[in-house]
Amino acid sequence: MIYISDPKRIFLTGASGHLGRALARLHAVPGVELTLWGRDTDKLEEIARTCREAGAKVGILAQDLEDTSASLAALRAADARAPIDLAYLVAGLGDTCAPGQLVEPPEQVLRLAQVNFAAPAALASALAARMAERGTGRIVLIGSAAGHHALPFAASYAASKAGLARFAQALRIAVAPRGVQVTLAVPGFLATPGRREASGAPPMLLEVDEAARRIAQAAREGRGTYVTPWIFRVLHLVDRTLPGPVRARLLRAMAP
Repeated sequence: MIYISDPKRIFLTGASGHLGRALARLHAVPGVELTLWGRDTDKLEEIARTCREAGAKVGILAQDLEDTSASLAALRAADARAPIDLAYLVAGLGDTCAPGQLVEPPEQVLRLAQVNFAAPAALASALAARMAERGTGRIVLIGSAAGHHALPFAASYAASKAGLARFAQALRIAVAPRGVQVTLAVPGFLATPGRREASGAPPMLLEVDEAARRIAQAAREGRGTYVTPWIFRVLHLVDRTLPGPVRARLLRAMAP
């Protein structure tokens, strides 16, 4: 197993999801303390057992990021008990327009903005301030290749990830002189069981464990932005160079 051995206290949201669980397993070694948050208590308890069997100390919390005030209070309390060395802010929602809908319901737009952008940005800000006081720490925000494109069938998802990308860049500039590293990790399509079995699966699926390994390595190297697989860096460049009407036609054609 490849893992990062230096961080001793690791905080991870979205730990009941596929990528979050993979990152937790990657770091589960003796001497490491994991604080795992997620929405699914059963999956949290399952990954906690796996990590404890690997020798890590594990605490879990079923925390809904829509309640951002409670999330901030819980994070500050966790960091006060044992200062966090490395944080992965993984949680996110990927809802799109329902079949037959022209635009997303406003309630969905609000929810995705809260969970995908406002909550992780607020948590990262709170933690970055505390890490800056200590003069050390790493924060990894999980973005999405969708944040590079104006997806008409997933406008709020794409916008929330685009906002998170700009926030990560600004936070990185602010806290780098104080010894805090901020990495935006931008994975492409992950080979989750549902996506792998679905008809019309997207190309270049990346195995979840491999995505976790690459993201952890990027954090260890202190990269500012890390996009994987490479094809999504190319697609971003193509999107930026296409004439507006051509780009719009292509993006509309991508609707599921």
